[in-house]
Amino acid sequence: MERRTGYLETHSHDPFYNLAFEEVVLRSRKEGNYLILWQNDRTVVVGQNQNAEAEINRSFVEAHHIRVVRRATGGGAVYHDLGNLNYSFITDAGEAERLSLEVFTRPVVEALKGLGMQSEASGRNDILVEGCKVSGTAQRLSGGRILHHGTLLFDSDPDMVAGALNVDPTKFQSKSSKSVRSRIGSIRSHLREDMDLPAFWAYLKTALAGSGLYEAQLTEQELAEVETLRREKYATWEWNFGRSPRFDLTNKHRFSGGSLEVSLHAERGCITDIAFLGDFLSLSPLEELEQALRGCAFRREDVQAVLERFPMRELFGAVTEKEVLDTIFFAGDIN
Repeated sequence: MERRTGYLETHSHDPFYNLAFEEVVLRSRKEGNYLILWQNDRTVVVGQNQNAEAEINRSFVEAHHIRVVRRATGGGAVYHDLGNLNYSFITDAGEAERLSLEVFTRPVVEALKGLGMQSEASGRNDILVEGCKVSGTAQRLSGGRILHHGTLLFDSDPDMVAGALNVDPTKFQSKSSKSVRSRIGSIRSHLREDMDLPAFWAYLKTALAGSGLYEAQLTEQELAEVETLRREKYATWEWNFGRSPRFDLTNKHRFSGGSLEVSLHAERGCITDIAFLGDFLSLSPLEELEQALRGCAFRREDVQAVLERFPMRELFGAVTEKEVLDTIFFAGDIN
């Protein structure tokens, strides 16, 4: 990349806004090099081809008010919080066959080495420090331009990372690409001399952009486009969950009112078939409810709206509406 680089910040911790901001820069800035540094607050970001439901621990995500957003690049699911710093390079793509992740990961690896860490690129898109993953990267081509972005685990809460992405693999069967969990680490724990995240941010800004750095900003029109893209794309259920590949889900749990098992098939985020099994004391057949749920979005509030139209005690005995929903959406301690 050329030495002269425009530096941008989103001034937001909203993941829907930040991904919209990034896309607008990619689409509207047709020439020149740009570096964006940004943060999301408590978010799971899934790859464009992944089944969002299969990547998240739904009960943990809801309990901790973690947002879920789909990015427009490939790769696996990652957890972001304010102990995490994200970077985006946007530049001319050139000849596609010459594009390499290594071209973009090298400056990051060298920046980490500059802080005295043993850093290296690994596999398809990871950056390691002393054998632990501290960064995952992905990229996208658009109109002769390339976006390369990555996450840097500076000082994220490891319990939140593990909890948000801890999914029982037996619950889902899907043709979507699953994330491969690596042994993760934090950059801060490997520093020879401690620094806080603002200091790391300032260091990385200079290390990645070099001496040709200049401050850039979006126009009012571009900022309006960011808001529109956030609202109409990145913040929508249709983008984040409706685009999920088809999947099968089986989940079961025993309650005081009996055992309940749910088996369903979903395509494009909507239930296409569902069956309830168990030894709960049902007084009426379940076929009418199962039929009503076909075509319903696989979203708790949508399913709840359907359940509320039916006499739950007649259908499920002492198993409550909440327990039915918790089983479908695997909330709580469900095996």
